[in-house]
Amino acid sequence: MKHIPAYTLSLSLALLASSSAFAASFQRPFPQPQTEMAEFWFLVASITLIISLGLVQYLGSRR
Repeated sequence: MKHIPAYTLSLSLALLASSSAFAASFQRPFPQPQTEMAEFWFLVASITLIISLGLVQYLGSRR
């Protein structure tokens, strides 16, 4: 049985792995509309951020 050099195996693997990259063209995803639940949680997160920034300002000004 003949010994196959390591560079031949790695070259073959690289060529096989890269051939799958040409399988299909990229399809740009369509943006999905926001749901009511996502808007609600964004509002909650925004209010929490504003309150926490105000609290940091208040605690920082006391020093």
